[in-house]
Amino acid sequence: MNTTIVNVGGILIGGANPIVVQTMCNTHTYDVEATVAQCRRLAAAGAQLIRITVPGLQDIPHLMAIKTQLRQEGIRTPLVADIHFSSETAIEAAKVVEKVRINPGNFHKDHEEARRQFGRFLEVCKEYGTAIRIGLNHGSLGAYITDRYGNTPEAMALAAMEWVDMCLDAEFYNVVVSLKASNTVVMVQAYRELARLMKERGVMFPMHVGVTEAGNGDSGRIKSCVAISTLLAEGIGNTIRVSLTEDPENELPVARYLADRYGKPHPGKNELSDREETILKAACDYGAPLLNHEVDDIPLEDEYLKDEIMQACRRRFYKPEYIACPGCGRTMYNLQEAFEAVKSRTGHLKNVVIAVMGCIVNGPGEMADADFGYVGEGGGKVTLYKGKEPVKRHIPEEEAVDELVKLIEESQDIA
Repeated sequence: MNTTIVNVGGILIGGANPIVVQTMCNTHTYDVEATVAQCRRLAAAGAQLIRITVPGLQDIPHLMAIKTQLRQEGIRTPLVADIHFSSETAIEAAKVVEKVRINPGNFHKDHEEARRQFGRFLEVCKEYGTAIRIGLNHGSLGAYITDRYGNTPEAMALAAMEWVDMCLDAEFYNVVVSLKASNTVVMVQAYRELARLMKERGVMFPMHVGVTEAGNGDSGRIKSCVAISTLLAEGIGNTIRVSLTEDPENELPVARYLADRYGKPHPGKNELSDREETILKAACDYGAPLLNHEVDDIPLEDEYLKDEIMQACRRRFYKPEYIACPGCGRTMYNLQEAFEAVKSRTGHLKNVVIAVMGCIVNGPGEMADADFGYVGEGGGKVTLYKGKEPVKRHIPEEEAVDELVKLIEESQDIA
């Protein structure tokens, strides 16, 4: 689809430009040295944009120090500040980095006040030439939308369009939009609806496409590929991130494979093993037919790969469905280790969705589809959820996996 062109520090997103590959740091932003070192590695690995979480105003000086150090080293990769809730933090970040990702609906509980603060934010972005991403995720829409439209793909698109319209009214066009979900069916439907609504408005902003909380290993790669490839094949998507609960460097070869397959190839060779390329190709080949219900089965002799693709497309479940965030500077525990422990103890279960989330900021909202959730509180403690309700709080990390398994088993016995 022909979109407007967004300039993020010299990286052009949209129009006829190549699909831009990005990732996100999982270091603590206050640890400037570690974040700079990770940005250095990510830039060398081919990241064209690097996102950094900015939890509050206290982190703005750290963000400035990170950018200054990178630029002094000659690393020009544009930085994206990831902001939740605080419009004041978003405004200050917009004065520092090339792009800011926000969900404007979270700026204030009063919707009219959220709109006012978003207007202030846009004025600063205009002044500093800062691009923005309006990023709404399934499960974090807020009562203003869900009370009227439910928690649906259509509601996600309608929520995004309110902020898109505000940008148009303000004559601010340096805008990228995203509607991520861990559920691949919801994600694909939401982006399609957003594309339709923007087309009706007569202005098509570029879209950042990704499956949030995809997990890790083969499952995370396959889940990301089936959904992202379906949209890219339809011309929806101008920049992508593959969210894996692994080191962020591991996300880039998968994103690069998708970008090269569906857009103008990036220079240089993408380093993938034969096995990884086989998995990614199969996920892309069969993702759209399964998600679109054009087929009910796929001709793969590799039963494991077939099972993984069928589950990623939500057509058949052979193991638990896991939702796991990739981690970021808000994560206060060893997320990758905890996720592996949860998988090893629950892999025998079926017809259950289990979420392992890094923090209380995103966790409860973005695990909307989960039957059970494991959410880090910080301070070595974990909260366990059953559905959307926290049922056990302040559990020491060393006991949390046992308690989660007990909660699931007790619930299944009752059922």
